[in-house]
Order: sequence, then structure tokens, then C-alpha cells
Amino acid sequence: MGIALKPIAEQIIVITGGTSGIGLATAKMAAARGAQVVIMARDEDGCRRVAAEIEADGGRCDYVTGDVGVRTDIRHAVETVIARHGGFDTWVNDAGVGAYAMLSEISDKDHERLIQTNYWGVVYGSTEALSHLRERGGALINLGSISSDMPAPVLSAYTASKFAVKGFTDSLRLELMHEGAPVSVTLIQPSGIHTPFGDHAVNYLDHASKVPPPVYAPELVAEAILHAAEHPTRSFIVGGTGRVLTWAARTFPKLTDTIYSNLFFKTAVDPTRPPRDVKGGFHEAGSAGRLYGDQSDGMRRSSIFNTVQLHPAATMASVAAAGAAGAAITAWLLRPDAQGDQEPVEEAHGDVPRVEMVSRDRAAGRR
Repeated sequence: MGIALKPIAEQIIVITGGTSGIGLATAKMAAARGAQVVIMARDEDGCRRVAAEIEADGGRCDYVTGDVGVRTDIRHAVETVIARHGGFDTWVNDAGVGAYAMLSEISDKDHERLIQTNYWGVVYGSTEALSHLRERGGALINLGSISSDMPAPVLSAYTASKFAVKGFTDSLRLELMHEGAPVSVTLIQPSGIHTPFGDHAVNYLDHASKVPPPVYAPELVAEAILHAAEHPTRSFIVGGTGRVLTWAARTFPKLTDTIYSNLFFKTAVDPTRPPRDVKGGFHEAGSAGRLYGDQSDGMRRSSIFNTVQLHPAATMASVAAAGAAGAAITAWLLRPDAQGDQEPVEEAHGDVPRVEMVSRDRAAGRR
């Protein structure tokens, strides 16, 4: 069965974790493009503020409160959106938390909370949303990470959860394909993104945590999510750096094990700052309304790798046009009537002779 997805302006889009970071960027962008947006998070005050801000900018935004790690909360969200808006076209599982800790040190309570949000939140969100999407058709979009494809010490528990999200998402896609369900299933894998991730994460380290650079703007991830909401997409790595890192880990595992085992201990912390005072976002609700993080690393607001994925035909056409133009210019410059009949003049230059083209008119002393 073919999968037909609506234009963003005609969609109702539900976004979990929609009050900060990637979720907030996606909600704002979708609303700006005309979609009816519904955000879900635990913090009701934060949901209310974000919805009011989006509507003040001319968008349409509703909200439902709940914990993605609780199936009944997800089911309530699905039922509420159907009751208020008649259904939804795209469901985005974005909510997630992090932990900066060695696996031998992280407490069972923190480890379980992370897995409950990052993995079970995707499982509950996917299976409950599919109860509606199977009948209506649409897009299910899950946020993984480049950590779904490569190891990362210090962020080990987070990495394990993202490996699980990838395995779940890829397997679910095959099951839906087998039954012919009209649902597109996408795994979005961001590189490091400049969000308040560290504000929500538990931190067992002696210094402030940070997203290993280079970091990209959350709007780049939002662009990829909305592309997948309109165009059936299997997966999408956001940021060329992430593509290189995951390719290297898969192609040269022993080498990258050595590199990454040292790299993350240096790039995942800021030795100039003490640990943040986390006031919400992990075990409790809070820290809503912020789009960007507070680390000082520069933020990349564009990605050639993204552009190629989003607009492959236009990119190839541009490359072909540039190549054709270059060939035409080269051919014109090499025409005899453009430069006159030429003969080579050899000039010694170290161990390599330099060949220079000089017109016969000039060689004869004529002007």
C-alpha cells in the first residue's frame, strides 16, 4: 500500500517533549508553516507558556500534559487529541533525558528513569499512536541519535537507550510494511545539538557536562522532522559530522574504539565550570521553554549534508549545471581565436619544468 502524507499546513502534528530543544524548535517551525501543533510534556506551566508564545506568533498550538514513560499518559494524550482535533497526521516521539555517568557508577534509579523515558517512551508513543495512524495513515517519527550507531563512554546509558530505539524503530517499520499499513516510520539521528540537554541531565562528573562539539542548531533537526512528516523517509542523520563518526565506527571499529575511549572524556565536559544545579527535566518536570543550551561552543546553523538529503534532485542539478558551465568556460578559453595560436615555452623551476603558453604573435615581438 502506498503511503500518502499531507503538506505540513494541512496536518495535525503531536510532539512529545515539545517544550524545549528539538521538540520546541519543531513545534515552532511546524506552527509557522500552518500546522495545528499539539505538544506533550510533564510540565503544565511550561506547556501553557510555549503554547501561548506560539499562538502569539500567529500559530496554532494545543497541549496535553503527561509522562511519556507511563503508557496510560500516552493513551490519554492520543484520546485527547482525537477528541479535540479529530485525530492527528504525524506523531513525533522526541522526549528524552541524559545522564553523564560511568555505567559502574550510575544508580539503578537514574538508569531506569533514563530507559523508561528514552526507550519505553518511544515504545508507548509508537504503539498507542499507531492505534490511530493505522486507520488514518500518516507519519511516525522517532528521535534516535548518532549514538544509535556508535559507542559513547560517559553518555553510556543514553547511548544504550538510543541503540534500543533504533532496533525498535527499524523492526517496527518492517512489521508495518508486512501488514501494508499506510504509515511512514522514520528514525531521526541528530549529531550533537545545541539544546538544554545538559540542564535536564543527571551528572556524576566533577565538572559541567556539555554536548561534544561540533554542535548544530536544533532548527536543523526540526527541518528534517518536518521533511519526514511530508515525505516518507526511512532515516535521516542530521549533520555531516555525525555521518562521518558513525561511518568510522562501523568501518574501523578497533581504531575508533581507541579514539572514542579518550575523546569523550575530554569533549563531554567543561573543566572551567562546576556541575549545573539541575532543577527539573529528569525525574521531575521542569526546565521548559528554552531552545538552546548554555555551552560556549559555536553553533552550526547550516549543514551541506542536510541540504543534500533534503533536496537531492536540486543538489544534483546544481552540481550538473556548475559542471556544464565550467566545461563551457574551459572550452571557450581554449579556442584558438580566444587566445591566438599558442606554442609552449619551457622555463626551469627547481626540479620541475614549468610550461607556459605564449602566443606566436607575442613571441615574435608583435603587439
